[in-house]
Order: sequence, then structure tokens, then C-alpha cells
Amino acid sequence: MRHARRVRFDDSPVNTDRDQLRRELRARRRELPAAQRIAAADALAAQLLALPFAPERGYVAGYWAMDGEIALHAWQLKLPRSCVYCLPVLADDELLRFAPWRPGDALVTNRFGIPEPDIEPSSALQAGDMDFVAMPLVGFDAHGTRLGMGGGWYDRSFAFRRESPAPPWLVGVGFEAQRVDSIDLHDWDVRPDATCTESAIYQ
Repeated sequence: MRHARRVRFDDSPVNTDRDQLRRELRARRRELPAAQRIAAADALAAQLLALPFAPERGYVAGYWAMDGEIALHAWQLKLPRSCVYCLPVLADDELLRFAPWRPGDALVTNRFGIPEPDIEPSSALQAGDMDFVAMPLVGFDAHGTRLGMGGGWYDRSFAFRRESPAPPWLVGVGFEAQRVDSIDLHDWDVRPDATCTESAIYQ
């Protein structure tokens, strides 16, 4: 595995380092062998279920894995029956909504080519209605800082968590190969309550 490096981000042209890091980490996770991906998804499910605030009931949000992201199907199948699994839906106000979804339910493709439940965003659940959210990531560090795709959807949607306690509990999920030494926080970044990979829990 490529040696992790320290990357600094601010509002200067150095921000190009952040874009470069995203490209490198996305390529790294796409290169993982299929067998390793399957094993990692199963191991991730165990890590998520071992969290002290693992959901026992209520609305639980995941995501549709794309571009080499770690899959959540094993976790979804092992959730308690009292949990309602949801997928994110993009709304026109640039915030995420969430809609219950089970395998076989209808999906449509959003503006980024990602499948989402076939409902009107206005009828979906608000971010604050969630009890637990597994958030995809491009990179993370051991201090819990999450590097997303750069669109800010999760940071905007859960901005209230910067000043309010859980719920919803926010957990970044990814492969251990996506960990880097350090990622500096922006003012608008929402730090997850934990980050889980196939081999560790970072809190």
C-alpha cells in the first residue's frame, strides 16, 4: 500500500492538494481485488454492529456504493428488524433527504448517476429524522476527520451536528486503505462520531 502522507488544506491554491488526494484515494480503492472487497464488507458490518451506539431501532441511513466505495449490503441485512434502512435522496435545496428502501424497491438515477429511491424529495425524511447515518468517504485520518467527494452534501445536511449532540449518530465508513496521516478541518466540516473500516474503529 502506498505510504500515507500528511496533506494540508486551506483556502489558498494549496487546495489542489486536496483534489489530488481525492484522485489518489479513489484510484486506490478501485484497485482493491474483488475478494478483498467482499471480505471487507462483511468485516465492516461487524465493526458497525459493535459500536456502543449501534442502532437498535429507528431510521438508519446508508448509501448506494459507487466508484469502489465499500458496500453496506452485509450491514443492512444484519440490522435489527426495528430499524428502517434508508438511502439518501438529493433535493433541490442542495440538502440530503432520506427514504426507506429495501432490495427490490424502485430506484431512479440522480444527477450524479447514483441510484436513489423513486420518490419526490419533498416527501422524504429530513436529516434530523435519522437516528444513525453511515457516510461514505474518500479519505479519513485516525483523528476522525473525513474527506468526502467535495460536494459538501453531508456537511450541509448535518451542519446542525456541529453544535448539537447525537442523534443522529454519524459514522464515516471506508476501507483501511483510505486512511492518511492527517487531514485539516475546514470550518464547515462535520466530524463523524466514529469512523469504521474493515479492521478498526476510530473515535
